[in-house]
Amino acid sequence: MSILLKSQTWRWIVTKTRDSKPFFFTFATVCGVVPGIIGYFVMQTTNSGNPELEAELRRKARPDTVMMGQTNKERLAEYLGELQRKENTNDRYVAALKGQTLTRNPYVRIQPVPKESNTESNKEQK
Repeated sequence: MSILLKSQTWRWIVTKTRDSKPFFFTFATVCGVVPGIIGYFVMQTTNSGNPELEAELRRKARPDTVMMGQTNKERLAEYLGELQRKENTNDRYVAALKGQTLTRNPYVRIQPVPKESNTESNKEQK
C-alpha cells in the first residue's frame, strides 16, 4: 500500500470530505484555487515587460524560428479571415483527416499530399 493511504492525516481528510459537504468544498477550493493564484502571481513576477529585452530576443532569433512565426501568423490570419467571412471551414478538418492540405487557391480548396515516386526512392536507396 501507499504511504499516503496509511497516513492518519490523509484518512482524516477523506473522512471529513465524505461526511461534510462544506469541508469538501473548502478542501476542493484550497486544492484548486490556491495553486492557481500562486501560479498567477509567479507568472506576473517572472514575466518581463521589458521592450528592450523583447527586441533583443527577436533580433537574435534564428531564421527557422522567424520563418515558423511568420507562417503561423499567416495561417492564423487566413483562418480568422475565413471565420469573419463566415465561410464553411469543415472542409479544412476533413482534409486534415484525409492527410491532405488546403491550398490558397479558392477554386481548388483541397490538394492531396504528393506521393513519393518509386524512381526517387530507388535513387535514394542506392
